[in-house]
Amino acid sequence: MPVLSDRDWAFWEENGYVVIPNAVPQGNLDALVEQIWTFLEMDEADEETWYKYKPYTREDLCSPISQAGMVEMYQHQTLWDNRQYPRLHQAFSEMLGTEKLWVSLDRANMKPPDRADRPEWGHKGMIHWDIDTGELPLLEGDEMAATWRPNPDTHIGLQGVLYLTDTDVDQGGFQCIPGFHRRFYDWVATQPADRDPRFPDMTGLDVKVVEGKAGDFVIWHRLLAHGNGHNRSPRPRLAQYITMSPAPEKDEEQRAARIRSWQECRPMENWPGDLRDWERRHQTPAALTPLGRKLLGVDSWE
Repeated sequence: MPVLSDRDWAFWEENGYVVIPNAVPQGNLDALVEQIWTFLEMDEADEETWYKYKPYTREDLCSPISQAGMVEMYQHQTLWDNRQYPRLHQAFSEMLGTEKLWVSLDRANMKPPDRADRPEWGHKGMIHWDIDTGELPLLEGDEMAATWRPNPDTHIGLQGVLYLTDTDVDQGGFQCIPGFHRRFYDWVATQPADRDPRFPDMTGLDVKVVEGKAGDFVIWHRLLAHGNGHNRSPRPRLAQYITMSPAPEKDEEQRAARIRSWQECRPMENWPGDLRDWERRHQTPAALTPLGRKLLGVDSWE
């Protein structure tokens, strides 16, 4: 049975994102939430511990968590249990038109509430792209009308985030500019040549916060300007980022790097990482299912 209905496809085409409910079992969610608190050495029941670290920046990797809540854990079993869950793979397969995919080795998120007495954690939210939109080809005519479609032959693909707990509209969760992927090139034509290729000028753009239930999985088009919001609630936002893309089976260098990252319980090169080296010191490589082995690249899809 397909994961995506005709209604889902229509919503996707119009808005550039889609919400898949009950994407993984509740037990998976609970286990990862518990592990995030363990990894951060925080007490879920003690709000003061949520702010124990100074948030890291690219220039100062002083802690395992950023102001936006990015948690520098990459290889724990609980992360892999969601990455290799069949329903998620099926959803990406339907959207990309192939089952031969590799999964991203991405992070979790714990974004604490914004508090006046913790100004270093006062992240107000943001809208951006994770790709350099200045390097995209400029299309014309019929090509432009089709740019919403995921294209496995380019870097314009899909991204995804799993809601680990119920996430209200004011809790700092996923937000986006619905439909922006369809009008991106028209919008670019109105912008100055020196525009920021990763952060759009928000003039005239309306942001929608996508609230959701625990287990909801949001998939969005990479041209959709997006980000996480301002957490004005009393509760932390908890999530896991998961993306899949067509497997570059012949890229043996990338395959080896991915396998090494998994075996050594460390992030891929150029990711911030955790100076404590917590994962490497506290765990062994995650157990992979036959599907997980293919999604990592240990086994070939061929």
